[in-house]
Amino acid sequence: MTRRISLTETQLASRVVFQGKLLKVLSDRVRLPNGAESVREHIVHPGAALILAQLPDGALLFERQFRYPLKKTFLELPAGKLDAGETPQQAAIRELAEETGYAAKSWRHLGVIHPCIGYSDEGIEIFHAHDLKQVAGQSLDDNEFLEVFPLSVAAAQEAIVRGEITDAKTIAALSMAQLHGIF
Repeated sequence: MTRRISLTETQLASRVVFQGKLLKVLSDRVRLPNGAESVREHIVHPGAALILAQLPDGALLFERQFRYPLKKTFLELPAGKLDAGETPQQAAIRELAEETGYAAKSWRHLGVIHPCIGYSDEGIEIFHAHDLKQVAGQSLDDNEFLEVFPLSVAAAQEAIVRGEITDAKTIAALSMAQLHGIF
């Protein structure tokens, strides 16, 4: 039987390099498993929730949104960061209503993804929402601009193959839904 070695790195010191409205960047001095020391820079993120919002005809609610870091408009599923004291499902319910104007009777947690494990602690909780009902119009933040539209699962999968959907959280959520037998 193979003996497992410890791969754990132990924090020796930490300093805040940057503190913004959303993110904090830390530079930590760590002890490596072999006893040597190194530096680990990483982003502290509040976490997020993503919603696979499925309409009665099976189509999913998608968003078209400009993402500044890449200076490009992306197709993605509704998602947003957790506010202080908010559970992931509370964030999902809030984000679905704010971004799409819909509410869901039924919610199912599909799992969590960690999109940037090399430099961020961000976790995105994935939820499937169905039995949707439009309850209002969008209630976007003052600095938020997006377009909501339905897209069939087949069309979304084809858009991934064509390179039109490249957002990792969206691709992962569609894969998780398929693995859970949702479609």
